[in-house]
Amino acid sequence: MEKLYDMKEEPEKLILVGVCTGDEEETYESLDELEELVETAGGITLAKVVQNREKIHNVTYVGKGKMDEIRELAENMEAIGIVCDDELSPVQIKNLEDALNVKIMDRTLVILDIFAKRAKTSEGKIQVELAQLKYRSSRLVGLRSSLSRLGGGIGTRGPGEKKLEIDRRLINDRIAALRKEVNELESQRDFARNQRSKNPIFTIAIVGYTNAGKSTLLNTLTDANVLSEDKLFATLDPVTRSYKLDSGQEVLFTDTVGFIRKLPHNLIDAFKSTLEEAKYADVILHVADSSNPHLDTHIDIVYKTLKDLGAVDKPVITLFNKMDKFTGDKSVLKDEKADYVIYGSVRNEEGLDELEDAIEDVINKQNVYVEKVISYADAGKIQLIRKYGQLLSEEYVAEGIEIKAYVPNEIFGRI
Repeated sequence: MEKLYDMKEEPEKLILVGVCTGDEEETYESLDELEELVETAGGITLAKVVQNREKIHNVTYVGKGKMDEIRELAENMEAIGIVCDDELSPVQIKNLEDALNVKIMDRTLVILDIFAKRAKTSEGKIQVELAQLKYRSSRLVGLRSSLSRLGGGIGTRGPGEKKLEIDRRLINDRIAALRKEVNELESQRDFARNQRSKNPIFTIAIVGYTNAGKSTLLNTLTDANVLSEDKLFATLDPVTRSYKLDSGQEVLFTDTVGFIRKLPHNLIDAFKSTLEEAKYADVILHVADSSNPHLDTHIDIVYKTLKDLGAVDKPVITLFNKMDKFTGDKSVLKDEKADYVIYGSVRNEEGLDELEDAIEDVINKQNVYVEKVISYADAGKIQLIRKYGQLLSEEYVAEGIEIKAYVPNEIFGRI
């Protein structure tokens, strides 16, 4: 019998390294998250090393003594590389590579690698490749030897080694071409937004820390069939779906890229047009994982990212999701910046009625209340109200149809 060989790729054995310049607990939280990122990228964490310093070493990231410790640890544990929890400069990459003689990566490279693996649409792939090339173009000297040390693996998806080996001029030409494509996509997105504004459908941007349950919520409400996994950055490409509330009013939900601490600036630049869906929405629906031990930090990062995007001064509905996994007192779950707080479990369809009530309340506060008799000749306006507003009551009288409704300002004059 012919022997079958298992061609499954072996996970890369890695050591994680962080520098603590202040809050030690926060440093270890960040390393725990880096371990999740490494696992998502296909690696396995053998050990975590933290050095307390006043500031990160400009030349080698960590001090010489700690570097000797890491080298010995890597040799004893047969690690093929280390991942630093901060973005490394070209000088740091090269010096770590020379000193440790293993593959050198940083948090940014791992996140970019995950994005390259997750991007499915042409838009997502273009944005990821642009972010990767911008990151790598300034680090060719350090990355060239490090990423080619063991062939493929984490950090080599997307543009690939061949594109890294071409000269800087060609890389810059490719970056310029990708920027042009991203700008064209941004123009198309702006046009779509303008078209939507002509038909005043209420828009809701679903935001939150990665793996909080945003895609699961969109799937549950709208049957969107978006990939939903218990992994970081399970979905990248923003998806917009319509949904009809119990009142009959139609709204649009848009799922956005998950947020994370130390989100690479190249990714923010590349995904700006998609992240800005939150900026142009009527309301922010913030999904938070109530079972995550670092929930408070995650909430802070979400609001900081929204501020950076200019998505402020909007009503916020916070849904504390995964309450089925939460074992404490829910009174400790607070979001003082939210206008509405809902507790539930999307997977078990708990809290969705309360969520819809909150959305209805936000809409009504932004709409205009109308009591009016519409003539039978203008009865078609009733459908306009049903689609874009909330028809509270209608009564047929001699003069026409007597209605009570909430309608958006944009169509108030049309009825």
